[in-house]
Amino acid sequence: MDLHLDGDVALVTASSSGLGYASAEALAREGAHVAICGRDEERLAAAEADLEAVGDGRVLAQPADLTDPADVSALVDATADEFGGIDHLVTSAGGPPSGGFLDMEDRDWYGAYDTLVMSAVWTLREAYPHLDASEKGTWTAITSRSVREVIDDLVLSNAVRRAVIGLVKSVSHEFGPSVRANAVLPGAHETSRIEELVEDAVERGDHETYADGLAEWGEGVPLERIGDPQELGDVVAFLASDRASYVNGVSVPVDGGSLRS
Repeated sequence: MDLHLDGDVALVTASSSGLGYASAEALAREGAHVAICGRDEERLAAAEADLEAVGDGRVLAQPADLTDPADVSALVDATADEFGGIDHLVTSAGGPPSGGFLDMEDRDWYGAYDTLVMSAVWTLREAYPHLDASEKGTWTAITSRSVREVIDDLVLSNAVRRAVIGLVKSVSHEFGPSVRANAVLPGAHETSRIEELVEDAVERGDHETYADGLAEWGEGVPLERIGDPQELGDVVAFLASDRASYVNGVSVPVDGGSLRS
């Protein structure tokens, strides 16, 4: 299916690896110009080189700390200056620390809020004039299945990420019809983070092989496996496209059917 994204401009945050990178890759494969960001400049440079080999569009890689409003503003300005505007915004962010309610101090809550919520607020606020000026403006927020069904020992993610869903639904009304806003709710995907966790478990002797460890992550998933990051990226690219032109204000689980709610 041709998503008709050739020549579109997409800004994807927290995109030097993981699901952000997978989303940038899917958009680049469809011919979009892509701006990516991250804090690790070496990893960011590697991601830039990989993306340049994917599609016909150009790639901009900009170091940025998404918890710093000045960095966010510079990122949006650099993207608009490089490509002459922004058609699609995809917001992603690293996961907050794990733990239960009694494990968390005030600084953990404030840090999680800045990372997960304010990073999206700041980026959307800066990008909105460009999205509004585009004939294809979209915002897609990458959150987590935890906004629908809590996950043990992830109280920060369970509680804080839900604010992003409220924001998505609110602006889907406020920004329409010029800008569509949606969210994706990923379950477990084979990102570098999960690869590290599985490899650590193998080293500890919890599993004999990497495949065994990965299979455990897929337990309870109706499809009996975890996701490939590109499967999430493909959904993000679809939501940005005209093929999803009547999809607005929704939260799409991409979790192999794990959610029971």
